[in-house]
Amino acid sequence: MAKITFLGAGSTVFAKNVLGDCLLSPALHDAHLALYDIDAQRLDDSRLMMETLNRNINQGRATITTHLGVAHRKEALRGAGYVVNAIQVGGYEPSTVIDFEIPKKYGLRQTIADTLGIGGIFRALRTIPVLADFARDMEEVCPEALFLNYVNPMAMLTGYMLRYTPIKTVGLCHSVQACVHWLFKFLELPSEEKRKIQWKIAGINHMAWLLEITEDGKDLYPLIREKAAAMNAAARQPGAKKNHDMVRFEVLKHFGYYVTESSEHNAEYTPYWIKRHYPELIEEFNIPLDEYPRRCIKQMEGWKKQRDEIVADPKLSHTRTHEYGSYIIEAMETDVPFRIGGNVLNTGLITNLPGKACVEVACLVDRNGVQPTYVGELPEQLAALNRTNINVQLLAIEAAVTRKREAIYHAAYLDPHTAGELTLEQIRGLCDDLIAAHGGMLPEYR
Repeated sequence: MAKITFLGAGSTVFAKNVLGDCLLSPALHDAHLALYDIDAQRLDDSRLMMETLNRNINQGRATITTHLGVAHRKEALRGAGYVVNAIQVGGYEPSTVIDFEIPKKYGLRQTIADTLGIGGIFRALRTIPVLADFARDMEEVCPEALFLNYVNPMAMLTGYMLRYTPIKTVGLCHSVQACVHWLFKFLELPSEEKRKIQWKIAGINHMAWLLEITEDGKDLYPLIREKAAAMNAAARQPGAKKNHDMVRFEVLKHFGYYVTESSEHNAEYTPYWIKRHYPELIEEFNIPLDEYPRRCIKQMEGWKKQRDEIVADPKLSHTRTHEYGSYIIEAMETDVPFRIGGNVLNTGLITNLPGKACVEVACLVDRNGVQPTYVGELPEQLAALNRTNINVQLLAIEAAVTRKREAIYHAAYLDPHTAGELTLEQIRGLCDDLIAAHGGMLPEYR
C-alpha cells in the first residue's frame, strides 16, 4: 500500500485534482492519503471532500488521515513513499500584498511575481526555510520518499531541495503539458489532440523552449512563426483587438522559438516589456499588471460557492486530470514507464547551462524513479536568456542558505526586470524595505 502525504492539503481544489487522480488509478486504490495543513478549517474541508470521493469513485478502499499543525507533521510523513508539496508560505495576506505593494512605491510593477523578479526572490526566501524543515522530518521518518514539488518559484525551491538536502525531488509544472495545446488554440489552428504531432521541449521552468514541432515529419515552425507574426502585427495596430499571447509571439519573432509559460509570466522575466518610461508597451502587448493579486481576490471571493460545490456535495465525482502526480506514483508502483516534463538538477543534461541550475527536461519514470533525458546544447540565444534567470535563481538560493543579506541584494541586482527599472541603490533600499515588511515570515539575515 502506497502512502502519499499531501503538504498543504488545505488547497482543496488542487488536492482534489492530484489525490482524486490517485483514487482513479487501479494501482493506488488502497493507498493511504495523509492530509497535512496548518489551517484547521481548510484541512477539514479537504478531508470531507476526499472522504466523499473515496466513497463515490473508489468504493472506500483508500485510507484517509488528517494531520494538523507542525506538531503532527512527522506523523503525516512517517512511512510515506511520496510527498506532494502544495504550500504557500504567507498566503495572499500579508505576503503577496507586500511583494506587490512595496515595489510599487519604487515604480516597479509586476504581473505574477511568483517565479522570478523581486516577488519571486522573496517568495523563495520565505519558503525555503519551511522546505528545510520538511526535509529534516523526511530524512528521519521517510528518507526514501520522492518529494513532488508543485510550488513556485519552481526552479529555486526544487534547486534548493536537490542541492542542499538528501531528499529525492522532482519539480512539476503545467506549462510543458499545456504548451502545444495553447499555442494551437491561440493561433486558431486545428486541435493537436487527434493529429500526429511530435514536439521537444527543454530549458528552465517557465522559460523552457519548444525546440521542435512536427506533424508526420513536417516541420510546423515556419507556419507557426508566420501566423504568430501576422497576428501580433495586426493586434498592435491602434484600436485593434488584442490576443492573449502577444509577449510570447514577440519573443518567438525575435529569438526564433516559442516559450512554454504564458505571456503574463514572461513579461516580467526579461527587461523588454514593463517599463515606466515606455508605458505604451503595457497596452500594446496586452500585459496585465497586478494580475496575480486580482486572481487571488477572485479565488477568495468565489471559494464560498465553490466550497459548497466541492465539500458539501454528497455526489461529488472526479475525472482524471493531466496533472503528473498520480502518473508518476503509478509508474513507480507498477514499473510501467511514463514520460513527464520534470524539473531536475542539470547533471550535464543541457550542456550550455550551469551545472547548479535546475532545468526542465523530458524524464522517464518507472520503478527506478525519475530519470531525466539528455538534451545537449540549446540554441545559444535561448541558453543566454535562460542564464539571465538562472543567475537570480542561484543567488536567491545562496541567500536562503547563507542567511546573508548581501546575497539577497546580489539576486535582486541581477534580476532582468528589476535592474531594467531601478538603480543599484534603489534595489538595495527595496530589498531592505521588503525584509522589514515581511518581518517574522523571514529568518534573520545578517
